[in-house]
Amino acid sequence: MATIYQPDHEDFRATVRGFVETEVKPNYERYCEQRLIDRELWLKAGSLGMLGLHVPEEYGGAGTDDWRFTGVVLEELSTFSSGLSSSFGIHCDIVAPYLVDLTDAEQKARWLPGFAAGELIAAIGMTEPSGGSDLAALRTTAKRTTGGWLLNGAKTFITNGYRADLVVVAARTGNGKASSSISLFVVEAGMPGFIRGSKLDKVGQAESDTAELFFDDVLVPDANLIGEEGRGFVHMMQRLPQERLNCAVSNLAHAEAVFLETVEYAKTRIAFGQPIGSFQHNRFVLAELRTSLDVTRSYIQDCVMAHVAGELSAVQAAKAKWWSAQVQNDLLDKCVQMFGGYGYMRESMVARAWMDGRVSKIWAGTNEIMKEIVGRDLGL
Repeated sequence: MATIYQPDHEDFRATVRGFVETEVKPNYERYCEQRLIDRELWLKAGSLGMLGLHVPEEYGGAGTDDWRFTGVVLEELSTFSSGLSSSFGIHCDIVAPYLVDLTDAEQKARWLPGFAAGELIAAIGMTEPSGGSDLAALRTTAKRTTGGWLLNGAKTFITNGYRADLVVVAARTGNGKASSSISLFVVEAGMPGFIRGSKLDKVGQAESDTAELFFDDVLVPDANLIGEEGRGFVHMMQRLPQERLNCAVSNLAHAEAVFLETVEYAKTRIAFGQPIGSFQHNRFVLAELRTSLDVTRSYIQDCVMAHVAGELSAVQAAKAKWWSAQVQNDLLDKCVQMFGGYGYMRESMVARAWMDGRVSKIWAGTNEIMKEIVGRDLGL
């Protein structure tokens, strides 16, 4: 992605890369074992400016409107750990627009300083056990009561859900169409009736805590409604392109790192008296993967710059998300094959990446949903 970045982006990249080397790598295995990133790492990331890039300066953030700084964070984290990129990306890139764009001055002062510092870890509650990618079919409800709203329902597969201090929750507040009957609330840790399930045992991304969330007559005060009542679905739709661009950039960086390690392995692994990369089949596979990564990068660069200019469309983002996930997963499978038996061992980087990367075709809207968006744009 180097051609779209300027010196100030690269300076920030060096900071993030140093963070990965000195703070993440020495503790990574522990994060995986406990299925949770230490709060100290969040605080360190906050102190380096990684979590509040788009938070206004008066609330402790960097106040930038240049999304490429977020791209740098996603690339550097994904190169080492897609789970870490997922956890931090949800916080600083997926939740941030809701807390920055849809809040009033009192809400900003209450939440944003801790959000930018890493003192308040954030999650977003969209997906439900019965709905999956169908956000219009939400069953979680919020009904008016004295002093606020009574929230009831459940969310699942929530990244940062086990640890989150703030959860942006989508709930149905009316009986009409989704576009006019869903609202967004910030649920805070400790609210009576807000219950977290145990950490979910995922196939990959063990370091990223993922949980089910339950709401049993949670009294959410009026002061925790964000955006316009009944406009929550619209608010979500407006912000999904950025989430899908986030996925695309992360997918590509993750795949690139695995590819480079596989090339080095192909140069040094000897079979039948010669490096395995010298066999025509393997050389052709790697040539195909290199080309696929480069072509994908070109399109994603266009999408990043369109987003920086405020022009990224939902269809462009859908294309970037599903295509990069497909390229990533095809690459991971072929790289595991090239590593042979070693590629099937959990301690190998390529095996871990293979397990971690599979979810990219599922989350943020499945690849099938992304193709539906593109297909409808064709008038079909």
